[in-house]
Amino acid sequence: MTEYSSLLLEKAVEQLSGLPGIGRKTALRLCMHLLKADKTESAKLGEAIIQLVTQVRYCEVCYNISDAEICQICADPRRQSDVVCVVEEIRDVMAIENTMQFKGKYHVLGGIISPIEGKGPRDLNIDSLVDRLSDGTIREIIMALPATIEGDTTIYYIYRKVSSMNVLVTTIARGVAVGDELEYTDEVTLGRSILNRIPYDK
Repeated sequence: MTEYSSLLLEKAVEQLSGLPGIGRKTALRLCMHLLKADKTESAKLGEAIIQLVTQVRYCEVCYNISDAEICQICADPRRQSDVVCVVEEIRDVMAIENTMQFKGKYHVLGGIISPIEGKGPRDLNIDSLVDRLSDGTIREIIMALPATIEGDTTIYYIYRKVSSMNVLVTTIARGVAVGDELEYTDEVTLGRSILNRIPYDK
């Protein structure tokens, strides 16, 4: 016996309720809205989701999301190519970009070192960062990682990996509270942290 009179509706509710922050009641409300909406608009939503999961890729340079092999930020000649901001996740790139204070480029690690979660250095985009530094064109990397034990551990690991290279390692100022995620930090505080970054001291 199904909860609803339509198996198709039940299937759609089940799929939507699997998304973060979406319960069954919200999923049902969204489904009912789509059923009442113009079918062309609903179809556009479905097409956009399909294109999202099948066509969006990761930048071959920095691992940010992109529609092409190289993302718009890496391909922009107006950005500083000798300063790279190292972040944990793609959402951190978005958060820093919203401050409009950083004009360099990025490198997305895809996580931080966390033995509890089973994530080690090999699970992150650290080797590719070291490769980017090897040609000597990058003069500074800004470590914009969470102010947590895991974040600090990751910073220290990367610092040790690049310490023999001619590159300045800085961290964002601790205007970002210890334990805070960049995604939830207000833009003014985050922007000032980028501008007032400090040399990393092990």
